[in-house]
Amino acid sequence: MTKSKKITLSASRDIPFNKLVLSQSNVRKVKAGVSIEELAEDIARRTLLSSITVRSVLDDDGAETGMFEIPAGGRRYRALELLVKQRRLNKTAPVPCIVRTDGLAEEDSLAENIQRAPLHPLDQFRAFQAMREKGKSEEEIAAAFFVSVGVVKQRLKLAAVSATLLDAYAEEEMTLDQLMAFTVNPDHERQEHVWEALKQHYNKQPYEIRRMLTEGAVRASDRRAQFVGLDNYVEAGGEVLRDLFQTDDGGWLQDAALLETMVIEKLKEEAEAIRAEGWRWIEVGTDFPYGHTYDLRRIRGEAEPMSDEEDATYTALKAEYDKLEDDYAEADELPEEVDERLGEIETAMEALQNRPIRFEPEDYAIAGAFVSIDNSGGLRVERGYVRAEDEPVVETDVDPEGDAADRVSRDDAVDGTGQAADPDEENDDDDTKPLSDRLVCDLTVHRTMALRNALANDPELARRACLHAMVLSLFYHYDQNSCVEITPKSTQFGAQADGLADMPYVQSIDLGIETWSSNLPKQPEDLWDALTEWDSDSRDALFAHCVAMTVNAVQEPHHRKPRQIAHADVLASTLGLDMVKAGWTPTADSYLGSVTKAQILAAVRDAKGDKEANRIAGFKKPDMVEAAEELLAGTGWLPQVLRTAPLAEEPDAPEFEIIDDGDVTPDELVVEDDEEAVALQAAE
Repeated sequence: MTKSKKITLSASRDIPFNKLVLSQSNVRKVKAGVSIEELAEDIARRTLLSSITVRSVLDDDGAETGMFEIPAGGRRYRALELLVKQRRLNKTAPVPCIVRTDGLAEEDSLAENIQRAPLHPLDQFRAFQAMREKGKSEEEIAAAFFVSVGVVKQRLKLAAVSATLLDAYAEEEMTLDQLMAFTVNPDHERQEHVWEALKQHYNKQPYEIRRMLTEGAVRASDRRAQFVGLDNYVEAGGEVLRDLFQTDDGGWLQDAALLETMVIEKLKEEAEAIRAEGWRWIEVGTDFPYGHTYDLRRIRGEAEPMSDEEDATYTALKAEYDKLEDDYAEADELPEEVDERLGEIETAMEALQNRPIRFEPEDYAIAGAFVSIDNSGGLRVERGYVRAEDEPVVETDVDPEGDAADRVSRDDAVDGTGQAADPDEENDDDDTKPLSDRLVCDLTVHRTMALRNALANDPELARRACLHAMVLSLFYHYDQNSCVEITPKSTQFGAQADGLADMPYVQSIDLGIETWSSNLPKQPEDLWDALTEWDSDSRDALFAHCVAMTVNAVQEPHHRKPRQIAHADVLASTLGLDMVKAGWTPTADSYLGSVTKAQILAAVRDAKGDKEANRIAGFKKPDMVEAAEELLAGTGWLPQVLRTAPLAEEPDAPEFEIIDDGDVTPDELVVEDDEEAVALQAAE
């Protein structure tokens, strides 16, 4: 039996730094890892933790020169060189080295870099955790390893996941992305429950893990959470789940019941303050369906005028703002302090311009207010709405009993014998006797027809009269104040699509209603004069808005109205309506959660192709909805009912070839064929 040869390790020795030089045999040419500066700081803190591999530099005769080259460890050498330049290390300081004599220098460099096993991420997580348990702060750990405090927080969060899940990660049963998703919820029991459920689940994507761990929680960006305030919720004992590895919009509020209780209590407090203003009624809710005020008349209050002091303040702010803008009009970029001051002035001016609204005492007696939460989580108060049953009774000048007595003297009254009175026997000298109803009716028929004829020949005035009637009906609910019997109707839709009030096109039309309402006169009898004083552009804009408010293209199961819908399609094509540009997107709430799995797959296939559709085909409905929402985002896909067909091109007008032979009558005109002749005669 051959005796195995014993291994002899390369000798180690301390070599002065000034006897070391870099070798051209180092295989590392591309910079990677921590910087030389960071490595130098680490060596200064902990000294050199790994020896440098060196070889003797030989002269032409093969004799040692006393110098040593470094084929492996060049980055450590450069870090030491930096410390020497900074006079933090003597240039003759001994450096621990391994002196190699066998093999090739390139082999030394390649072997050191390839055979170095990277630290498993889990070992790093646990190392950070051990340092934290031994009293090191997150900032100290970050400084020691040249990483940000955020990275340390992330690593500690990963290390705090259930041991069962960490073992699964160590055995490569889950990915790092999946492990990061589990950090959303610190409850180890919940984490393990979700992990067991995922083992039987085909969808193990990180977003699905987050969804399962935050199920039942409320997003911090939810209007209710914003209304209550995260700090107040936490102070009341609520917990917030955070995701350190993805943007989470503030996290998730875990105690939905506590949040709802706090919302109700705060709304009640706010409502009591509004009730103290003296309104007839107050309605309170987290949200009200879109169009809840359609059937109610709105009373517009008047803004409180500025006091002399406020007016002077506003004037001074405006002057300062204008001066700063003039002074820096030519500057490419405003100085930071100037930009900040301009922002302060704008805020102060807006505060002065947003005047409190004042109502009359009689308004409070008949009107009420809605108190709810707006889209951004602020308090929304809608004041001055009058219900039909609270409308004041309009008093007339005619007394019912007196009216009955007056009828005795009319030409349709009977005399004392019960016979109809003879008009010829009436006193012709009685000029106080009112005209008979029949005669008044006959005369006003003539006047009405003459008025129609006159109005038909004055398009501009006809347009104003139509606008007047529409505004009375839509904004004042007093359509009887106009003789023009045009009754526009702004329908309150029975179906309330989720998130309707948050859509940009809905907010835009609502802003228009609010703006026009604030510019219209308070009393309906003043409307005609106001419209007369407005310029034509303003009237046209209001006219378009009123017509827009009457559009109803809703397809309802009990009222199909195919012709009305067909006209809506033509109108949309003419306008070039694009629901994608308008802001509609296919989400779980707007579409995907309300259709079948087959329809979801059809949408994905239409937008992304067969490959993506087939990938999610086996998902359960909730998972398919979430995956499809991500896939369809940004694609511009629309369901058929929301698509707008291109406007059909109009056929070219027929061309007439007319031969003019001097003075001829229309009947003598010669055309190319009979169809053109008919068209020409019709035109004549």
